[in-house]
Amino acid sequence: MNVPHEQLRWASKFPELGLEPIPVEPCISPEYFEKEKEQVFMKTWLKAGRVEEIPNAGDYKVKKIHFAKTSVILIHGKDGKIRGFHNTCSHRGNKVIVESGEETFGRSKAAVVTCRFHGWVYDAQGQIAHVPEEERFSPCWEKASNGLTPVHTDVWEGFIFINLSKEPVDSLQNYLGGMGKHLAGYPFASMNRCFSYHTTLDCNWKIALDAFSEAYHVSTIHAGSFPNAFSTGLADVELFGDHRTTGICLTLDATPTPIAAMANEITGASLVAKRGASMLPASVNPSRREDFSFELSVVFPNILIHISEGIWFTHQFWPIAHNRTLWEGKYYVPAPKTNSERWAVEFAQVLQRNAWLEDTATMEDTHAALESGAKTHMVLQDEEILLRHGYKVLEQYMTAKQE
Repeated sequence: MNVPHEQLRWASKFPELGLEPIPVEPCISPEYFEKEKEQVFMKTWLKAGRVEEIPNAGDYKVKKIHFAKTSVILIHGKDGKIRGFHNTCSHRGNKVIVESGEETFGRSKAAVVTCRFHGWVYDAQGQIAHVPEEERFSPCWEKASNGLTPVHTDVWEGFIFINLSKEPVDSLQNYLGGMGKHLAGYPFASMNRCFSYHTTLDCNWKIALDAFSEAYHVSTIHAGSFPNAFSTGLADVELFGDHRTTGICLTLDATPTPIAAMANEITGASLVAKRGASMLPASVNPSRREDFSFELSVVFPNILIHISEGIWFTHQFWPIAHNRTLWEGKYYVPAPKTNSERWAVEFAQVLQRNAWLEDTATMEDTHAALESGAKTHMVLQDEEILLRHGYKVLEQYMTAKQE
């Protein structure tokens, strides 16, 4: 029997999102993906790093951006500012820095980067600092107008964002809007032990993101890693323009395994334990409910930021093709101070890693099944409200007038 609309709590709170099934086409169409790159990813602010990754003047990071066929140099200048540039030399287009992976790190004491091909040197403002045999270039060549091509770059709460458009419609602050205020003040930098994972998945980026954006699956997919640990219901769902957030809650009467209980007594590095609230902004878990575990926030288009007491983690989904996605997962906790704390932290992150593997195991099968054409729509239940909001925002971007 269908539940009346008024008994669907999130549909009642957000009636503008509707109740209709969601079309499959955005997840499987190559043509949709090509338009999506231009209408969404080339125009929105995208998280590309953390300031702790390049904390000192002269530190730099190179981040591959597959959908834009580029990589971006993020460099920390002597003036303390982090700037972004396309990793393309102004001479003959060689990569200034040769990447060693999805993320490449380096340091220059002089805060410069040098193209290995002909030795052109650029400073942290992207200007040419030195050109070998400069006198042999024609008189029409101007050093001042041949620096690196800049990428709009800004920082929020230690997150480095880039925008690949020629002129962003909004500043990063305006783009984040209420979400930026909702998570502001959380001590991200104080948890400096990072466990980082990445892999490529044969699925659309939205299929990957959707798998992490609801709790309906926890009692089935995570029956092994987190048996009866989390509630499938959401708490305090809020929409902030393009972005969305919710609380994920524990099942308080669940009994942890003996080894998990031991680890939880030593450190709070595992989500499967009652959490405090000293680190949480006032708008996160506003009623300070006892069963709160962590806040799940989705910053459009492709990153999830989760915060809790003593733990935070992210999932980011970079589109490579309509059927291929780079997933990056990062899990942050305070650095352990004793051997027992180190053991407890390692246990917690292995448990979390296993849960993430359980999540990613569904994604490729979902994409393959949808490509069969057997279904033209996906049916969502009320607790999958974050997915419904995500597709509504995406539709708005895709139907917006192109510049």
